[in-house]
Amino acid sequence: MVEGSLRVYVKSFGCSANLADGEVIAGCLQEAGFEVVDEPQDAEILVYNTCAVKSPTENRVMDILRKAPGDKRLVVTGCLPLINFERLRNEVAFDGVIGPAPGDRIVEVLRRVAAGEKVVFLGDASKPDLCLPRVPLNPVVSVVPINYGCLGSCSYCCVHFARGRLRSYSVDEVVERVKQDLVSGAKEVWLTSQDTACYGMDIGASLADLLARVCEVEGKFFVRVGMMNPDHVLGMLDELVEAYTCSKVFKFLHLPVQSGDDTVLGLMNRRYTVQEFKTVVEAFRQKFPRLTLSTDVICGFPGETEAAFGQTKRFVAEVEPDVVNVSKFFSRPGTPAENMGSLPPAEVNCRSRELAELSKRISFEKNRAWIGWTGTALFDEKGKGESWMGRNFAYKPVVVKGGESLVGRFVQVRVVNSFSTYLEAEIM
Repeated sequence: MVEGSLRVYVKSFGCSANLADGEVIAGCLQEAGFEVVDEPQDAEILVYNTCAVKSPTENRVMDILRKAPGDKRLVVTGCLPLINFERLRNEVAFDGVIGPAPGDRIVEVLRRVAAGEKVVFLGDASKPDLCLPRVPLNPVVSVVPINYGCLGSCSYCCVHFARGRLRSYSVDEVVERVKQDLVSGAKEVWLTSQDTACYGMDIGASLADLLARVCEVEGKFFVRVGMMNPDHVLGMLDELVEAYTCSKVFKFLHLPVQSGDDTVLGLMNRRYTVQEFKTVVEAFRQKFPRLTLSTDVICGFPGETEAAFGQTKRFVAEVEPDVVNVSKFFSRPGTPAENMGSLPPAEVNCRSRELAELSKRISFEKNRAWIGWTGTALFDEKGKGESWMGRNFAYKPVVVKGGESLVGRFVQVRVVNSFSTYLEAEIM
């Protein structure tokens, strides 16, 4: 088969870093002469860029892989092959497998698969060139991985099996990539990784340094900083808060707490206390009163007593995050938590519902405070029906109904109504 005649469908699951990897996979295949198509039925080769961070996610991805049509060749990449290769090998009839962030190595895998080979490549955890070609999922949003891997060893996490230890791009590499994407029409830059706060610790740089340099790039755009672990923020707290003062940086902090109880945090091998988490939040809120705080909580972790769960509820009620991503605990293969026992599923479900309801009430009240606000929103996607979705300076979702497309535009709006997940606005 000639490459030019081969049609390929690429689908990515999971975090923004994995979505960025998928954009590069599509870009490298397209540059190599493959035709990247929008629908799986139009393709001869299916490339699924997988996620397996949680059991439900893995199960959903496995179901899709098992149901892949037998008349199409199937290539599996992403985190699943390194997290649970045994299950993949036993349950899925694949033609090729390669680990996460394959970069341009995906081209060689598809060439060999197209020639009739069965390819399994689970090699070293390298990082692809940051300026490889890409097919953006959203031309307004530039998703830029700033590092791969992390420095953590959380007892529940299986992702470090797939992503490995910290490997950071240089500040110059990231800045050059941002410049390229802005020239291509991007207006919103997402700096992403497993833990953006540990960025640069392997190369003598820091997230604060990087943000300062990105903000020096000319042009009108916003920067969203991805998830950062509290222990690494503590070591550069003042510098990071100062870096956030740049008007280009969304006043948005994704800081996962995981539990409001120090004993449970110890069992999770999270390297901070609840008070240290609060110290970070207080420093940011003191400087940016309208900061949007997003956090993550795991319900039902082994050893989470009723009293410990009560501590988490009190924590959420006191700190009042704008967004709480509530997850139920599921053990993952090869992790220490796999052998730490489990709580009754009914109890975990009950705690999860209770915390989600509390979080939703807080989100609603926090959003009500934005009614009457006027300012600029960058519209980055089509909403439901006849509506457009944008983000204000605090990365709050702002929805405007009707009218012509607003995607890619900075628009002056007034917030007229609020819901637990977004603000409704009108154009001024």
